Amino acid sequence: MDPKHRFGIAIAAALAFAVAASVSAANDGNQRDNGVIAQAQADKGMGKGHADKGGADVKAKKANHHNGKDLLGDKAKTNGRHVIDKKGDYTAAVDVQNGKIAGMKVTHATKGDIPVKKYKTNKKLAQSADIHFAAFVKVQGTYVGTTYIGYSYVDEYGNEEIYWYPYDMILDGDTGAVEYVPAY
Repeated sequence: MDPKHRFGIAIAAALAFAVAASVSAANDGNQRDNGVIAQAQADKGMGKGHADKGGADVKAKKANHHNGKDLLGDKAKTNGRHVIDKKGDYTAAVDVQNGKIAGMKVTHATKGDIPVKKYKTNKKLAQSADIHFAAFVKVQGTYVGTTYIGYSYVDEYGNEEIYWYPYDMILDGDTGAVEYVPAY
C-alpha cells in the first residue's frame, strides 16, 4: 500500500470519528424525552454542600475539634440531656444514661434538628483545656492508646464541629461510627 492510500484512509477514519462524536452529542441533547435531563433539572438547586438544606452528605471545608469530655464535665454523672456547646443558632446537647453518652443531638434555632455524624479514631484530636507540663501529667487523666468517638455536625458555613470523647464514655461505642479521615 502506498503512502497516499494510507493517508486517505486515515483522513476518512478521522472524519468518521468526528461525525460519530457529533451525532452522539446531538443525541445527548435529546435526552429530555427519556427523563435524564428532566431529573437533572429537578435536582438542580438541591443545595449540595449546604448543611442548612438538609443534606446528610455535606462536605465540610474545615474541622473544629472540641474536647467533649471537658465540655460535659460533671454533668456526665447525671442522666438526661445536657447542653455542651452553643455556636450561633446551633445548640449541641448530649444524652447521658448511667454515666455514659448515649448520643448527641444538634438543633438549629429556626431549622430544627441538624444531622449528626459519628466518627471513631485512635488519634487524640482535641486537647484538654488544662495545660500540663510533661513531668507533672497525672497518669489517671491521660488516655493512652485508646479509641475516641466523635459526634459532628456541619454548620451553614461549611465548618464541621466535632466533639471527641474517650471510647469508655460512650454507651454504644462503635455502633454507627465511621473511621475519621481528616481531609483538611
